Amino acid sequence: MAPTENVGLLSVRELRTHFDTDVGVARAVDGVSFDIAPGECVALVGESGCGKSVTSLTIMRLLPTPPARIAGGSIRFENRDLLALPEREMCAVRGAEIAMIFQEPQSALNPVFTIGNQILEAYLVHRPGTPVREVWERAVDALRAVGIPDPQKRMDDYPHQLSGGMKQRVCIAMALICEPKLLIADEPTTALDVTIQAQILELLRKLQRERRLALLLITHDLGIVAEMASRTFVMYAGKVVESGATRDLFARPLHPYTQGLLRARPEPGSSQRGRKRLAVIPGMVPVATQFKDDCRFRARCPLAGPPCAAEPALRELRPGHHAACHFTRAEGIEAWTEAAAPAGQGGAA
Repeated sequence: MAPTENVGLLSVRELRTHFDTDVGVARAVDGVSFDIAPGECVALVGESGCGKSVTSLTIMRLLPTPPARIAGGSIRFENRDLLALPEREMCAVRGAEIAMIFQEPQSALNPVFTIGNQILEAYLVHRPGTPVREVWERAVDALRAVGIPDPQKRMDDYPHQLSGGMKQRVCIAMALICEPKLLIADEPTTALDVTIQAQILELLRKLQRERRLALLLITHDLGIVAEMASRTFVMYAGKVVESGATRDLFARPLHPYTQGLLRARPEPGSSQRGRKRLAVIPGMVPVATQFKDDCRFRARCPLAGPPCAAEPALRELRPGHHAACHFTRAEGIEAWTEAAAPAGQGGAA
């Protein structure tokens, strides 16, 4: 467990979300802990299937049960246990105090209703009885705040009339219409091109700063993490394997998996210096129904040895910087060398 001292808004402790399947129990999230303070941006980063999106959906209590079930842990928001709240009370939190935007804005918007109707509904669910004229003006202001030109006119548009970037701006406006304290952004720019991606990130940064909005950023894009997050939690196979201040984690990564992720990034300008084979992490992520009580990165790690038969604890190796590895030390250790990870070995970046 590696919580920060900045407790105050969201506190997740030893969260375990499992799925009952025909082939066994999939331990998608298996002992995740972190905190988010008001106005802070925290990133959960890792490759597909590591459990980061399941973590966010568990916080929102949006997973179907069954097959999903909370096997342990707690989620406290402003000192309320979200997992213990009756569904009626959770509905009052979801959208009003904690909001979420998704990676596919096309899927998040209803194609048969206008943008205005959908934003009005998002507000009136939590503020019933508010005069429609007042809500309409709030919706127009929300569209204006996210940078949509001529917002009054766009209220009558349907989703298919908007570009992907505009749809995502609408989703952000819907998420923020009730002025939540925490926004969960699950891969918010994955479906957008690079130019629009930069605009959406700048918008989120601006809104976070102006509203002192806490942001939980779910992504696999290390560039976005470096640009947005003050603290980062690296997930692998359902567990947090490293956490710390983003700048420190990128400059001096302690866990072999984090080092492998950073090593696998394409280097700008490398084509001018001559061709270089893209580094990869060999092997595959273990199947969630077949996790053992060892280090889950063991089969892919160049440092793996007998101690890795036991699961490593997440230890604070430097102030505020934690890693779950038997071999790494505060000064760090270089796990990946040409000898340890030969070029041409198949794997996942």
